[in-house]
Amino acid sequence: MGGCFTRVESVESPGSSAAKKDDAKRRRNDRISLTIDLGNSSPITPADLSSSLVGSNLQMFTIAEVRSMCQNRTSTNYLGEGGFGPVYKGFIDDKIKPGSGLKGQAVAVKSLDLEGTQGHKEWLTEVILLGQMRHPHLVRLIGYCYENEHRMLVYEYMAKGSLENHLFRRRHNTLPWNKRIKIAIGAAKGLAFLHQEDQQVIYRDVKSANILLDSNYEAKLSDFGLAKDGPEGDDTHVSTRVMGTEGYAAPEYIMTGHLTPKSDVYSFGVVLLELLTGRRPFDDSRPPREQNLLDWAKSSLNDPRRLMKIMDPNLEGQYPTEAVKTTASLAYKCLSHLPKHRPNMCDIVEILQPLENLKDTFEFNAAVEKTACRKKEVTPRVKIPMGEKRPVIKLPANAHRKRSNSPKCASYSDTSLYKKSPRQQRPNK
Repeated sequence: MGGCFTRVESVESPGSSAAKKDDAKRRRNDRISLTIDLGNSSPITPADLSSSLVGSNLQMFTIAEVRSMCQNRTSTNYLGEGGFGPVYKGFIDDKIKPGSGLKGQAVAVKSLDLEGTQGHKEWLTEVILLGQMRHPHLVRLIGYCYENEHRMLVYEYMAKGSLENHLFRRRHNTLPWNKRIKIAIGAAKGLAFLHQEDQQVIYRDVKSANILLDSNYEAKLSDFGLAKDGPEGDDTHVSTRVMGTEGYAAPEYIMTGHLTPKSDVYSFGVVLLELLTGRRPFDDSRPPREQNLLDWAKSSLNDPRRLMKIMDPNLEGQYPTEAVKTTASLAYKCLSHLPKHRPNMCDIVEILQPLENLKDTFEFNAAVEKTACRKKEVTPRVKIPMGEKRPVIKLPANAHRKRSNSPKCASYSDTSLYKKSPRQQRPNK
């Protein structure tokens, strides 16, 4: 459970519990708000941003330095594109920015598309958040570029790409169960860190595309442009414009715009459902009743026999029974229509953590397969020993093949048994 609230930066521990509370309050007050400051009529200048993030170890790159690390952003190092804009692979070291002390490493550079779905506000939110918060399961922001119209972010490079690609892109091999549960635990730890009371942040965009994987399949949350500060004081929620991705947003958030940490929990439940079934939240290529993943799968999560039928067939039954049932039950709770019935993220970490090393038999899967085959009763073939002739059935000469009421059955009968009686014969005219 220690990984749930681990802080990367070293903070001197106060002696008393009261001092700890004061320190927590101070940390939240000192942190640049993701709401108030961004709504200020006077925009934050590059100099203001740099001075506000003193001590964050973020590097402020020039556009020339970014072009150098990305080799002028050619098609050979193009990684993809999202709502923020295109992403390129690059490399940084002390030569890129002399005197910076940067270690040589691969990086991912996101460039803001001014005509995209996100803008300067989302870019600034990400710089402010990741400049002040560090955790092993949040993607690490190394630096940024804020020059003229250019808005760029320089991250650590995540070698295995996104969870979405591993689940739904054919060029990737099937993600085995042990890696799926490891990814779920990592993402849960990242969310639990964001939700802690002293600096509560609501992620607002939990989805498989935003869960990135390093070379060891450690999961890290990315894309914090939609993040919001959590409710403070006696407030129970934050009212905001509905944002996010279709299929992941909590129903109460869609209906009212009321945002709470439990909104992230609901979205995490959808991700668990993706990990279990290997299906997208919406897929119009499937039959009508199966296009909405939640409608199709939720009722099966607490039924062991039905659960097996919705599991990702690419796993080929290779998963521990109890781990699957526990994960499915947890997903069901996360997807509760009422926020108060959903667990918090630290509880989720505690439930998932033991499942990573859980190894049991696949009897559950085998039992369901056996049940599915019971409907297909097959008469066993009689084995004839080698060298013996097959028996020959001799029928009467006047026998014919007569169809019975069953379309699949036929019987042989003597025609003499079906001759009309004298009373049934018509009299001669």
